[in-house]
Amino acid sequence: MLAINYSTLKNNLKDYCDEASDNNQTIIVTRKKSKSIVIMSLDNYNQLMKNARNAEYLAKLDRSMEQIKSGFGEVHEEKNL
Repeated sequence: MLAINYSTLKNNLKDYCDEASDNNQTIIVTRKKSKSIVIMSLDNYNQLMKNARNAEYLAKLDRSMEQIKSGFGEVHEEKNL
């Protein structure tokens, strides 16, 4: 992970974009009067979003299992298709 200021990024944008995309580097850009931002490759971003969706799905499964253990499940008959 790299941390740079906005001026450094502005003067070397191509190099930092290449660093993020080619070397999977995460770059934190600090700004004087604004919130910091992060630059990362699209592959890293997509993986981060996939992990977040998976975590949400697993949390739903955990809640469902807790409901079943607590007696809130329903029994259904198998239907012939």
